Amino acid sequence: MHAEVVLRKFGNSTGAVFPASVLKDLGLKAGIAMTMDTTSNGIITLTPKRKFTLSELISQCNIKSPPPADIAVWDSAKPVGQEVL
Repeated sequence: MHAEVVLRKFGNSTGAVFPASVLKDLGLKAGIAMTMDTTSNGIITLTPKRKFTLSELISQCNIKSPPPADIAVWDSAKPVGQEVL
C-alpha cells in the first residue's frame, strides 16, 4: 500500500501521523509499542513489540546448562544482612 505520512511536531519530539486505512490494514492502533529500525539507505521498519508469556520464555531455557559464573558467586556468598536462608 502506498500512503502519505505526515510528520508533526509534538513538544520536543516529532511524530508520524498514519492514515486510518493503513493502521486498519496493519492491525495497529494508538498506544501499541513498536520497535523502529533504519537502514543506511533510509528504509524504516516498524515492528510491534512482542509480549512473551512465561512459558514461552522458559521454553527457550536449557535447564541442563551450567549457571553463569556470576550467579555461582551469588550461590556461594555469605549473608551480609537479614537475608532469609
